[in-house]
Amino acid sequence: MARYFDVHPDNPQPRSIHQVVDLVRQDGLIAYPTDSCFALGCRMGSKDALDRIRAIRHLDDRHHFTLMCHDFAQLGQFVQINNALFRAVKSSTPGPYTFILPATREVPRRLLHPRKKTVGVRITSHVTAQAILAELGEPLVSSTLLLPGEKEPMTHGWEIKEALDHQIDAVVDSGECGTEPTTVIDLSDGVPEVLRAGAGDPARFTD
Repeated sequence: MARYFDVHPDNPQPRSIHQVVDLVRQDGLIAYPTDSCFALGCRMGSKDALDRIRAIRHLDDRHHFTLMCHDFAQLGQFVQINNALFRAVKSSTPGPYTFILPATREVPRRLLHPRKKTVGVRITSHVTAQAILAELGEPLVSSTLLLPGEKEPMTHGWEIKEALDHQIDAVVDSGECGTEPTTVIDLSDGVPEVLRAGAGDPARFTD
């Protein structure tokens, strides 16, 4: 059964955050809130948890996983970004954007798009997610918690626990966080391409 953590939305309890991160470090899979919607998350080196994300969401090997990063310095360790794009990305973070960029050697191969060798990266402004990332000290491999056949992600922690109780290890609940996923911008070819319009305004990359 998944553990349930009721976390304060403005001042996450350090003890709860520590327990959540301990589970992640033990190859656990968590459902956690972001500034767009709930996400599934695990550590980069956990093949078992990654396989569980694929199974829950029915994902194939062409799916772009996202590295949820604590800050821009951490993001820069895992993707290659040229000077022309640096300012645009930095000005949009933290926020509800996911950027597809060429990965560095720091990213495990199983997380990469098989042909393009790219990965998604983003920085959330959500207080609870930021607390988890700060304690963990590395990105969370993440995917929007959108179940197969559903049009919108789940928004309630109890609903997630009920649906995925035996497939994940913890639900981190700090209140509703919306249903609109991030806007996804592919920057891998140097020219912005909007792959999905979502919570972030895509106009700043198309105008």
